[in-house]
Amino acid sequence: MGKAKYERSKPHVNVGTVGHIDHGKTTLTAAITKILSMKAGGSYIAFDEIDKAPEEKERGITIATAHVEYETDKRHYAHVDCPGHADYIKNMITGAAQMDGAILVVAATDGPMPQTREHILLARQVGVPSLVVFLNKVDLVDDPELLELVELEVRELLTSYEYPGDDIPVVLGSALKALECDTPDDEAAKPIFELMEALDSYIPEPERDIDKPFLMPIEDVFSISGRGTVVTGRVDRGVIKVGEEIEIVGMKDTVKTTCTGVEMFRKILDQGQAGDNVGVLLRGIKREDVERGQVLARPGTITPHRKF
Repeated sequence: MGKAKYERSKPHVNVGTVGHIDHGKTTLTAAITKILSMKAGGSYIAFDEIDKAPEEKERGITIATAHVEYETDKRHYAHVDCPGHADYIKNMITGAAQMDGAILVVAATDGPMPQTREHILLARQVGVPSLVVFLNKVDLVDDPELLELVELEVRELLTSYEYPGDDIPVVLGSALKALECDTPDDEAAKPIFELMEALDSYIPEPERDIDKPFLMPIEDVFSISGRGTVVTGRVDRGVIKVGEEIEIVGMKDTVKTTCTGVEMFRKILDQGQAGDNVGVLLRGIKREDVERGQVLARPGTITPHRKF
């Protein structure tokens, strides 16, 4: 089956879930994709598909963050689900550095926990501009006053890290109950739509550097049999079109190659542009010739230095 073409009809925004382990980040990610796709009649990604980045799978440097996509009436979202363990902080850094906004997931049963603080601090340090909060597992808390206290605690914590805690939208719900919904009209699905409304209205539409020379830090490298080597990452600035010459810069000698294909979420693009999470197919490059940490750039725009 041929791959579908990506239709760029809505603004593209990069978001992600952050928060303490077992507070429901991955369940929420799965619930969002399920409910929005049921509403639109599309396909959704099961929890175990998103959860394929646990620690037993990979102890190397490339712990996978799961990327999913979904759409609201106003926007197309790329969503990265960051695992919640302390070992994964480095991945949170590479993942969070690409977010235009994030969903902070806090279990109402626990309130803010150590990793909640860590993730808010990290989001602040890597420059995630806006956060919205999903207060999860509210079905397990009987006392409405307790819910109010937890919400207040989260708002105060956000304020202490210089986010506007009083203004940030806080949505109450149960990700698990939402994931178990059979139709998008179920009562338990309502918080998911509220959360999407909060993302649409509260996270500003990012301004992209489309007019600058193309630059993309390489996050991962794959070889696809019969097609060649694919590098993935988020386009930092500029535009990459199929057939254009590009350079692989950094760590080794600069190598010139040609882009023979661009894809996003298994869909084909004519061009990748600033803000897109893409895979770029490189002509005549072996898997071992390129590594995470190098960059793709328009020829001649970046000069690497070995000493200062």
